[in-house]
Amino acid sequence: MRKYKLTIAYDGTRYFGWQIQNERKTIQEEIQQAVKIILKEDIIITASGRTDACVHAIGQVAHFTYSKDFDQKKFLYSLNCLLSEDIKVTEIEEVPISFHARYSATSKIYQYHISLDKIQNPFTRYYSYTPNKDLDLTIMKNAITYFLGTHDFSSFSNKQYSGCAKNKPIKTIFRIDIIENENKIILEFEADGFLYKMVRNIVGTLLDVSSKKISLDSIEKILNAKDRRKASAPAEPQGLFLFKVNYNNLSGMSSNVSK
Repeated sequence: MRKYKLTIAYDGTRYFGWQIQNERKTIQEEIQQAVKIILKEDIIITASGRTDACVHAIGQVAHFTYSKDFDQKKFLYSLNCLLSEDIKVTEIEEVPISFHARYSATSKIYQYHISLDKIQNPFTRYYSYTPNKDLDLTIMKNAITYFLGTHDFSSFSNKQYSGCAKNKPIKTIFRIDIIENENKIILEFEADGFLYKMVRNIVGTLLDVSSKKISLDSIEKILNAKDRRKASAPAEPQGLFLFKVNYNNLSGMSSNVSK
């Protein structure tokens, strides 16, 4: 048995997230159907994590196992021919059988794109969020410090009493950077893991603080409450990108093919 790692980029606008759902178009289903045509076998693609409806990815990672060797370069070309223009597999590599796209990850990086235009740009409306209030970036930078380090992030998970949020709500955020452009900012998060909708919920709270809807010192109270109802509403999904998934050096890889 062999295992293969895929790096995937997609525009999530037309999809109901990564995970397969009944009668809804998803990223996982589209890729699995294409792989089945090429390998002539039902293949399960396991991702580093789920993304929600309308959320995008630049560097999603997934893996699958297959019993035979195959021409990876030809496979990559054929796969991208079958996939629609808004989903592309940018790289395939054989990895050790012990590799797991989710559990082997050492950190994940998400980006949230915020437009500072007064009027929403029609060409970026599916890839950024335009707040309806002015933001004080000095306050936002101060607010970010409350989230850094290791905390129980239950207040920022939409599934507080199930799954990872119930069993492992403590996560470590290594950094939150503000990347400033002329009319746009990007909030870049790197952590050892994220709870369900955690990034969007933190961004929603940062937006409320920096627009002075809630006070700066309320962040610590929200964290300590461990109650989702205390935090702000989540930021809109279209501004969120899964940017990169990091792993330790994977020894024993037999090949690496990029698009």
